[in-house]
Amino acid sequence: MFGPHLTMDLYGCNKKKLKDVGFVYNFLDEMPGLVGMTKIMPPYTFQYSGVKPEDWGVSGIVLIAESHISIHTFPEKGYASVDIFSCKDFDTEAACDIIVSRLGAKTYEKNFFQRGRHFPKDIWRNGQMMAMARDQKQAVSASEEE
Repeated sequence: MFGPHLTMDLYGCNKKKLKDVGFVYNFLDEMPGLVGMTKIMPPYTFQYSGVKPEDWGVSGIVLIAESHISIHTFPEKGYASVDIFSCKDFDTEAACDIIVSRLGAKTYEKNFFQRGRHFPKDIWRNGQMMAMARDQKQAVSASEEE
């Protein structure tokens, strides 16, 4: 596997926090350390306006050595979505608790899945495994011919 991807949809969040670019920046700045990741650049955050006036909000991302953490907020709706994608395992329950607490969410949905099921993390080891499988197949073929 390449790594875990946690997605969260948070409802009834603190609207004051969701509209605050500084809060979102600090949230993203602190999250990598809180979940055992390595921040490789400062967060990038900005306020945006949606097509519908109530769809404005704040979005941001922080790149981490392991991948990224992102957030999109909709203050008028008290809603936020947060993603953590990493090439290394992390405590998803602890991450959920931190996110819910920081955003003041009343309810939330979380999804967790493993990405890159066939991603070759260790090319040298994968090569060894392929060679072993090939040798076994050749041995079976040879014994069937006898």
